[in-house]
Amino acid sequence: MRPRAVQPLLAPYLAASWRRTLSTAAKATRPLVVLGLESSADDTCAAVVSSDRRLLSNVVVKQSAIHESFGGIHPLHAQEAHQQNMPVAIQRALKEANLTLDDLDGIAATRGPGMYGCLSVCLGAAKALAAATGKPLLGVHHMQAHALTPFLTASPMTSSPSPEFPFLTLLLSGGHTLLLLARSLSSFEILATTTDESIGASIDKVARDLDIPWALGSGSPGAALEAFAFPHGASSPTAAGLPPDPHFTLPYPRDLAFSYAGLRSALTRVLRDEPAREMRPERKEQVARAFMRAAFAQIEGKVERAIKVLEEKGEDEVRGLVVSGGVASNLVLRERLRDKLDSLGRPDLPLIFPPPSLCTDNAAMIAYVGLLRLERGLVDPLTVMQRAKWPITECETDFAQ
Repeated sequence: MRPRAVQPLLAPYLAASWRRTLSTAAKATRPLVVLGLESSADDTCAAVVSSDRRLLSNVVVKQSAIHESFGGIHPLHAQEAHQQNMPVAIQRALKEANLTLDDLDGIAATRGPGMYGCLSVCLGAAKALAAATGKPLLGVHHMQAHALTPFLTASPMTSSPSPEFPFLTLLLSGGHTLLLLARSLSSFEILATTTDESIGASIDKVARDLDIPWALGSGSPGAALEAFAFPHGASSPTAAGLPPDPHFTLPYPRDLAFSYAGLRSALTRVLRDEPAREMRPERKEQVARAFMRAAFAQIEGKVERAIKVLEEKGEDEVRGLVVSGGVASNLVLRERLRDKLDSLGRPDLPLIFPPPSLCTDNAAMIAYVGLLRLERGLVDPLTVMQRAKWPITECETDFAQ
C-alpha cells in the first residue's frame, strides 16, 4: 500500500479530536478492559480496570528513595526513574491481570496536569502502544480522575456509597487544593482554590523542615508527618510542661479561597526561634500537630462556607462530599470533616473517600475515567500532547460539539 493510501486510514487518529462508536458485539459479549498509565509526579503506575468496575491489577512503583535527599520531587530524576520503571510497570500490570495487549479495548494515560517531563513518559508510552496495536488512546485529566475515583470504589466493591450529583468534591494533593461542585462526569465548577501553594506541598515541606524521616510514612512525607503528629489519632494529647501551641492565623476567613504559604511561613518563624534539631521530641510533635490542625481547619471552614454560599444562591442541595487526592488518605482529616458536617446539622450528608491506596496517585483511576470516556466514544488522536497546566473545567472541552 502506497503512503498516500495510508493517510485516509490514519486521519481520524490524527484529527484534533474524534468520536468513536463502540461495536455492539464488543459491548454485548464482555466487559470492556482498559490499561491505564500514570507518571504525573513521582509514582510510576500501571493498572488494568474493567467496565464492570473490577480492578484487575494496580502497580505502583515509588521513587521516595530518590527524592528524600532533595526534600521533595526532583523533576529530572523523577522523569528518568519513570523512563526506567514504566516498561516494567506495564509488563507487571498485564501479567497480574492475566491479559495481553490484544485483550485491551483502550489505553489511557494521564495527559495533565502535572510535571511536563514526567507526563511525557506515561502519555508517550500510551501513544506508542495505541499506535502499535490500533487501540483507542485516552488522555485523561488527572484531577477529574481523582474526583471520579469514588464511583470506581463504591458499593458493592467497598462499603462506601456511590456519589450522587451534584456533590461537593475536595481535591487535596501536592499540586492542588480545590473545592468543586461536580454536576456531572465532566462538569465541574471551581468554588475555591489556593492563592499560593497547595496543602500537600505545604505539608511535605513542613515534614522536611521538622526533619521527619519519610520512612515513618512508608516513603510519603505527608503520611510521615501525620504519623509523627498524631501517634494516637486525632485525640493525641500534648505532653505536660510544654510551651503553648504555636498560633496560626486562618487566612481569608470570609472568602472561598485557600492559602498555605502564610501558614508555612508562620511555622518557619517558629523554627527560627526553636530550630528543629534542638527541639525536644515532645515539643516537635506538639508543633507538628498544631500545624496540621491549622491546615485542616482551613479545609473545614471552606466546606462550611461553600455549603452556605450554595444555599444562598438557591442551588440544588448538594448530595455528598467527596474527598480525593493524596491528602485525603489522612485519617485525622477524615474524622474532622465528619465532625464538621455533623456540627452543621448535616449528619445525613455522605462523606465519601476512596480507599487510602487509591487516594494517592495511581493508574486505576486513570483507566477508569478512560473507560468512561471510551463508552462515550471520546477518543484522543495520536498527536495529543501533555498539558502541565489544565483547568478541570476544561477536562473534556476538546470533544465539545
